[in-house]
Amino acid sequence: MVKVREALVAVFSGAVLAAAPWASMALAQGANIGKPDRDDIEYPDDEPPSAEEVELGKKLFYDRRLSAKKNISCATCHNPNLGFGDGFALGLGQADNVLGRNTPHIYNLAWNTVFFWDGRASSLEEQALGPIEAKAEMDLKIDEAVSRIAKVKEYQQAFKKIYKSKVTKENMAKAIAAFERTIIVDDTPFDRYISGDQNAMIPAAVRGMQLFLGKGRCVVCHSGPNFTDESFHNIGLENQKDEGRNAVVKGKNMTSAFKTPGLRNVLLTAPYMHDGSLGTLEEVMRHYNTGGKKNKNLSPDMKPLKLTEREINDLVAFMGALTQPLVIKPPKVP
Repeated sequence: MVKVREALVAVFSGAVLAAAPWASMALAQGANIGKPDRDDIEYPDDEPPSAEEVELGKKLFYDRRLSAKKNISCATCHNPNLGFGDGFALGLGQADNVLGRNTPHIYNLAWNTVFFWDGRASSLEEQALGPIEAKAEMDLKIDEAVSRIAKVKEYQQAFKKIYKSKVTKENMAKAIAAFERTIIVDDTPFDRYISGDQNAMIPAAVRGMQLFLGKGRCVVCHSGPNFTDESFHNIGLENQKDEGRNAVVKGKNMTSAFKTPGLRNVLLTAPYMHDGSLGTLEEVMRHYNTGGKKNKNLSPDMKPLKLTEREINDLVAFMGALTQPLVIKPPKVP
């Protein structure tokens, strides 16, 4: 542990020296952040998907047949060109209706165990089908979705080849989830920095990392390689009307508590928070700096931080160092 502490001091001073492996271990073990390990991804039946299954899932992800009016797809709201969000404060449904929450990004969901802002789904497969049936979103009964896909010869052939079966809702979910598990961010300036490239992060980002782990208290919730504890917190936003996690786990005092979002590619995913109420990362940090709006369900982890404007800018610089733009070429949907 002495060497780990020494490595942290070296990292925080900006001197990753020749002992970069120690610095990496210090971040992973001592501070509980680091690079996600693809070997830790838990696949259904412990088998990674084939390239064909991923491609099938990608086509379904982009297929507008999966909405009642055939006018939107998963990719409409989770647009790769908009950080796998839609750029709106609140999402839009297939009837151009405004939804109640911000569209969450889908980066690095391969490691997640709970999904949606309120955690109502426990697997990527469950998450994949939820918006299709949701009346406010795509508003299509799953049986009808299966029927539509099953009428397409290319899909018939693909399901028979990959799953040795006809089109089913279970296999549709598997395919979409297989594609979503490939949306991985693990080669950012931060990842290169902790691997030993001392020039990968600018000085402001290095200072921001120190604040992230210390005075800024960000790591209390944004922990682990994907910068989320996968837990739920009331962070004292102005709007406390959404029941949040409490609607899923009644009676556990989780009113207006929402899942901690992962921070990889966070620079690309504005606006922020479950209600899209904060437009920039600077606004996000200024909110946390206040300790949040007082309410009876406010997380005990929310405390005034007394950050200076320079420190806020340094924290934003560090979050910027978690960026790895992904180029996703749209498939040819049959």
